Amino acid sequence: MSDDLRAILLDQVEKLLSDAAGPDLLRANERGEWPAALWEEAEALGLPLALVPEAMGGAGLGWGDAAALWQLLGRHASPLPLGEGMIAAALLAAAGVAPRAGYLGLAVDTAPVVWGRRAAALVQVMGETVALQPGPATRQGRAGFAREPADAAAPGVPVAEGRLPPAYGPEAGMLAGALLNAARIAGALETVLAMTVDYANTRKQFGRPIGGFQAVQQLLARCAGEVAVAGVAAGQAGRAADRHGLAGATFEIASAKVVCGEAAHAGAEIVHQVHAAIGFTDDHALHLFTRRLWEWRDGFGAERVWARRIGEAALARGGAALWPDLITRDHGEGEQ
Repeated sequence: MSDDLRAILLDQVEKLLSDAAGPDLLRANERGEWPAALWEEAEALGLPLALVPEAMGGAGLGWGDAAALWQLLGRHASPLPLGEGMIAAALLAAAGVAPRAGYLGLAVDTAPVVWGRRAAALVQVMGETVALQPGPATRQGRAGFAREPADAAAPGVPVAEGRLPPAYGPEAGMLAGALLNAARIAGALETVLAMTVDYANTRKQFGRPIGGFQAVQQLLARCAGEVAVAGVAAGQAGRAADRHGLAGATFEIASAKVVCGEAAHAGAEIVHQVHAAIGFTDDHALHLFTRRLWEWRDGFGAERVWARRIGEAALARGGAALWPDLITRDHGEGEQ
């Protein structure tokens, strides 16, 4: 997608979320209220099918563009399972099956299906096989840190089934999900940093804003560093997926999930330290973001999962290949 079209798309999504999303909608979502109006707006913009090729009714968005869009979702802690729906439709289309209208729940291995109970259909990803199940094909499960409705897949006989091309690999569902969560973490960290800077500049102690104290300034500087590194890692992973395909970008996506997971941990710790107890109260919005940071940190593989993958791959290729693998990635020559 050209830079101009990408900017237009991101502006539309930003406007949509700024107008319709917010703490009240997040709290309603945690009470089990489906954000129907917001989903209809997203469908009107064609967002659920944005990663699907134009020949199959989508917008043909690349993974890098999707990562930028998912960062926006993270900035607003969007209650929509839009990222999961986009991935489900993309993998279904890549397997040669035309996506259906409505929310497509994403089931990767045994991972919970976010808002599975409202899915028009379930897209089950098992290695390189992708199956379309009549919706909702789930049973109600337990919510995690984010308190969003999450269900367990309970598939029956698929109505359609296909196989992913080699460029997607046998871990396409996990890789796409890891990229999604890395991008959402990067976006959410931007928001919690902005919230914390604003709080530090308005909350007074000993007659002046706490942001004037050097210790608080150091905390905010550390948090800004985490925000910056998370954004770079997520963006690089999206661009690598465009260049190499999901399977070929395993190193970058794994690295982004590790970096963003660590940033989520450090960033959440800092912003709650600055806000003190108020950040955990129901009336404050901070915990609505930090609980999602913790959810996305664990979802689709925590840091230890992807760090182990990076290490195992490096050991398998041998020490002589390590440096060439690192320096040739941007030129499309290295493989993971």
